[in-house]
Formats: sequence, C-alpha cells, structure tokens
Amino acid sequence: MKKQKLILVMLFGMTLAVNAQNNSNNKSFGGIKGGYSLSSVQFDGNAETAQRHSFHVGVYGESFISNSFSVQPELLYSQQGYVITNSSGTFTQKLNYINLPLMLKAYPSRNFFLEVGPQIGLAVSHREEFNSGFSLFDTNQEFEPNNFDWGVNFGAGFKTDSGISLGVRYHLGKGDIYEEGKAQNRVLQFSLGFDL
Repeated sequence: MKKQKLILVMLFGMTLAVNAQNNSNNKSFGGIKGGYSLSSVQFDGNAETAQRHSFHVGVYGESFISNSFSVQPELLYSQQGYVITNSSGTFTQKLNYINLPLMLKAYPSRNFFLEVGPQIGLAVSHREEFNSGFSLFDTNQEFEPNNFDWGVNFGAGFKTDSGISLGVRYHLGKGDIYEEGKAQNRVLQFSLGFDL
C-alpha cells in the first residue's frame, strides 16, 4: 500500500510539472546528466557498509513554477550496492536501478539551488562477488534483492546561465533491499548536467 501511494504521489507531481511547463511564462529546460556515485547500505539502522564506487546517467526536465522555484523530474540509470570486507575476504553487492526522482528546486540566488524530493527505483540487475584473495574460494552466490526501492533525496548545486549544472545529492533509501535485515540504500551522487 505504501508503494502504491508513493507511485501516485510521484505521478501527481509529474503531472504538476507538465502543467507548470504548459501554463507558465517562465522557462523550462530538458537535459542530460551523469556523474560519480558512492553507494552503501545501512543494515538494521546500524553503521553503513563500505562504499561501492560507480556512476549514474540519465535525462531530466526542469520547469520553473516561479522565479525562484522549479520542479525537476528525472529518469536515471544508477549503479548502486555496497562492499563488506572482513578477514575472510571482500563481498561486493552490485545493484543497478532505473530511478525516477522528482525534485523541488529552490533558487535562493540566480545560480545556486537547493533541492529535495522523493524517488522510486526499479532494480534491473544485480551481481554478487566474493573475493577471498585465493581464487579457489571465490564465489558468485546470489542474494535476491527486492525489485522496488523508494526514498528521499536532498541536494544542492550551481547552474550557470548557459545551462551547465554541478550538483551533489544524497539519497536516503527507505525501502528494504532484502526481505530480512532491514537493508536500505544510501547514495551520494556528484553530477554534471547540460540543458539541451
């Protein structure tokens, strides 16, 4: 039920964004973005795992609803997951998502923005690797993740008058990756975007 409500909220927000684009005299932009990601997982509310270094890439549409506020839906391919290292070796969970963030952006000044908004995600692939340092004991055992993920994003950045943006965003996952263990995504993203 929670998932259905979140999907409805996201769809409603996108409808508002499209309506704002059609009815507003302010500018609207579309563009591409991508960048570097540091992802980890928090188990049972305890300390986070080590981070997986990866990337994200996708498209966005930004519609200004006033001089200082805009709505920005995005469609992103995001490599996520985590790393756990102990005396036995290194376990790496590679999770790849199609994410749909819906960001409300505030511009306190002409080129600086703050952003916040919900995100839903669909896990499209996963791979598990264990490196013991001795190939005889390496394994590719699978840990089936849930297909659906959701959470909240917070971020900030700069956007030039020519439409080039630099941003940093933190994703606080609220959906459980697995059926047990209350494992939730944590992702720090550094992005470069270009209005088209």
